[in-house]
Amino acid sequence: MDHLLDRGLTCVTVLDVSPTALTRARTRLGARAARAAWIEADMTGEWHLSPVDIWHDRAVFHFLTTPVERDAYIAHLRCTLKIGGSAIIATFGLEGPTLCSGLPVERYEPPGIAAILGPGFELAESFEDIHQTPTGGQQAFSFGRFIRR
Repeated sequence: MDHLLDRGLTCVTVLDVSPTALTRARTRLGARAARAAWIEADMTGEWHLSPVDIWHDRAVFHFLTTPVERDAYIAHLRCTLKIGGSAIIATFGLEGPTLCSGLPVERYEPPGIAAILGPGFELAESFEDIHQTPTGGQQAFSFGRFIRR
């Protein structure tokens, strides 16, 4: 958020299930927070947003461990991302943890995500990264950029 707002973007929306996380982000951003839209909702629940050019998911998809949850996510993605837009999805990689914050997660590589997203999405690029956690641990992440067709 910080970097997008610093670059002058004016159409930025943050969605999070946690009111605490949203409050912390707004507080950190100060007056800049007014330049973003804020949605408190479960990603798989009821919420609506006008179509966007870029969808950025940094570590939500891997928490969706059932087909029903993934289908709800994909339905929102299809309704929200414009044709030709990019979905950037970061998940735990195949060597990543099986639990995060005590919750089970799925591990992916980008071609696997592309298969789940279906024929309306094309994997444009991907890379692997080792994330350094605040406690000094390391977690394998996979990043994929998918273009909506």
